[in-house]
Amino acid sequence: MSDKRMEKLRSVGIIGTGKYVPEKILTNSDLEKMVETNDEWIVSRTGIRERHIASPEQATSDLCYEAALKALESAGMSAEELDLIVVATITPDTFFPSTACILQDKLGAKQAAAFDLSAACSGFVYGLATASNFIKTGMYNNALVIGADTLSRITDYTDRNTCVLFGDGAGAVILGEVPEGRGFQSFDLGAEGAGGTLLKLEAGGSRLPASQETLEGKKHYIYMNGREVFKFAVRVMNTATEDVLRKAGKTKADIDLFVPHQANIRIIQSAMERLDLSPDKCVINVDKYANTSAASIPLALVEAAEEDRMKEGDCVLMVGFGGGLTWGASVLIW
Repeated sequence: MSDKRMEKLRSVGIIGTGKYVPEKILTNSDLEKMVETNDEWIVSRTGIRERHIASPEQATSDLCYEAALKALESAGMSAEELDLIVVATITPDTFFPSTACILQDKLGAKQAAAFDLSAACSGFVYGLATASNFIKTGMYNNALVIGADTLSRITDYTDRNTCVLFGDGAGAVILGEVPEGRGFQSFDLGAEGAGGTLLKLEAGGSRLPASQETLEGKKHYIYMNGREVFKFAVRVMNTATEDVLRKAGKTKADIDLFVPHQANIRIIQSAMERLDLSPDKCVINVDKYANTSAASIPLALVEAAEEDRMKEGDCVLMVGFGGGLTWGASVLIW
């Protein structure tokens, strides 16, 4: 790329935030009545105490809508001003139209292009990387990026190994141009497709369409090889963090706030130990929301913003991993 072209690239950052979680809460005590498990077992192994569950009337776009309204208000923008909507999700309302298009209509964002992005729990970071480049190059001036999932709809509540892990929610950010030196400094995205069978939703697509057999075989629910996914997560959380810091010209000592994917407290603690981070520099809310897939990182980020845990100039590192297998990390100067 020429120097002249480089001069035109914008600095892109987050100019508005919003989140939404359904009202219904499913506690560990509630799960004790549904499957053979107990609160102590769940907390000691995952750190999860409760999760939010969408009502029967709510779909992923409804969660997105509530989070988007708050993000727009935070940014001081109207929906009509939006140029782009990216929804990261693995639980879309429908295969098509996309959840982003459904949301565009609900918001009245008539000028916005809209599409969904599927990278499971890494989806939000993938969405940030995608949308920020549209703005960086001048194609658009702003974008709404949402990570949202309604995992309760694909969770088998008779499987004690998975039903304790997941919840529903949505986190939204507005991206726009920010002063030079601020905003996104680097991204690291990756995939390990050979591990795709370790975490999957087997049926419902073109390979294995819905049938009586797939329903009886419970193939429309999340399947996870927990042990192998855990090992993958610990490994890539470390390597992705190292890589994204190097790309940004930063070191672990520069991290002011660490925003990891909220899947398991043990994975988060392992990452904190490798980074020599104190608890006050890490956002942890897995106890309240469980694993919400693409919503996980934005829920944590937005909550940190609401609690004023980030000040101007802080170095924020986001990192996640998920089905695919995928991973994504970003360094952001707040």
